[in-house]
Amino acid sequence: MRIWTVHPRHLDSRGLVALWRETLLAQAVILGRTRGYRNHPQLLRFRAHPDPAGSLSRYLWVVADEGVRRGYLFDDQKIVAPPSPIRIDETEGQLLYEWALLLSKLHDRSPELYRESLGMSGPDPHPLFRVGPGPVQNWENVRKLPLPERS
Repeated sequence: MRIWTVHPRHLDSRGLVALWRETLLAQAVILGRTRGYRNHPQLLRFRAHPDPAGSLSRYLWVVADEGVRRGYLFDDQKIVAPPSPIRIDETEGQLLYEWALLLSKLHDRSPELYRESLGMSGPDPHPLFRVGPGPVQNWENVRKLPLPERS
């Protein structure tokens, strides 16, 4: 499960569809509708939110909007809670780690989007997150990532 801090516009089609599916799963976990993934570290920041279901709802609406922009048919009726206006604080270290992780995936899956992404100054965060200084989160399973190639 990966609920990206980066804005969904940065994902390739495979990543966006996976994000939709995995965030719907996260919603089911938060609502107590499934027993798996209850202790998944990706859910910690949502559980810490004053309105966990509302924060996931806000997250899902942005993913659904990106799907519509691309012509996908994500069923927004599956978003069950009203979106929360309260943002989640996230660190720049977490955002940049996820950006490096995404670039490594795009390098293999979507070389054209990978090259476009290398030309960017950095990622936009998902609007649910307010990014401030700080390192990668303790809950992140950090792995060594290859440096981006400018091919």
